[in-house]
Amino acid sequence: MSEDATEHASAADGVNAVDTGDDPTVPVDADTLREALRAVSEVAPLVHHLTNDVTTSETANVTLHWGGLPVMADAPAEAGDMAAGADAVVINTGTASTTDIDAMIDAGERANEAGVPVVLDPVGYGATPHRVESVGRLLDAVAFDVIKGNAGEIRGLAGETAAVKGVESVDESGGAGDAARALAAETGAVTVASGPTDTIANGSAVYEVSGGHERLGSFVGSGCMLASTLGTMAGVVDGASAGPRSTVAATLTGCVAYGLAGERAAATDPAGPASYRTAFMDAVAAIADEPPAIDVESRVTRQ
Repeated sequence: MSEDATEHASAADGVNAVDTGDDPTVPVDADTLREALRAVSEVAPLVHHLTNDVTTSETANVTLHWGGLPVMADAPAEAGDMAAGADAVVINTGTASTTDIDAMIDAGERANEAGVPVVLDPVGYGATPHRVESVGRLLDAVAFDVIKGNAGEIRGLAGETAAVKGVESVDESGGAGDAARALAAETGAVTVASGPTDTIANGSAVYEVSGGHERLGSFVGSGCMLASTLGTMAGVVDGASAGPRSTVAATLTGCVAYGLAGERAAATDPAGPASYRTAFMDAVAAIADEPPAIDVESRVTRQ
């Protein structure tokens, strides 16, 4: 765990309890996936985004296609009020100024007070001192339910040596399971290191989710869209009779569904990156409209 992340983990202490991990089973299956998607459709969770300027449209649309209601109220005068009335909040630091971070902190604190789950996407953490300081301020003030980053971002937050170029991970040092587990244990959040295989940890257990497609990396915003997907799923935890029963179950469900959409989009053989992005959005909408029966157990393993 990095010194910055350790110092700023205190906000989560006693707020986001980490699962004990005593149960050796995987907390998701085909029924869980279908029920979670149906819960999103029934609840239509309001997902408040304070996100980066590059991917606002993509994150709003993927939230909508899953069945959620996106709102992008990042003005300091209303960010906190909107967060307090939302079903989930997604904070993305990709293009955040100091003023933006102030609004994100206000929104995160108001969400914590209201019991609204908060997702952090620390885009480009480690690339510049401003990004490190900004994420540190957020971790100091806000208890996050989910922290989603690429391998480099998660490694950096956990104090490991990480390779980040701009906002992209160029880390080739293997799995990020230890870093994800350490970060989860320190912050109380479910952590996600996204990549060809997603690694999800809750402090005592580490899971890997296989699936997706390499073409998800062919357009800008796919990582941000995953964070929005996780926020949408977090917004129905215990919010409907058939919704996910825990944050880790919601997170695993989101990663599986997102990867499945990537595969279905590739199967249509789009001509190029723009066509693939459109096919991916269509696949999300189709999966949400008719939740599939798939072999979830073969995609999710506990390490």
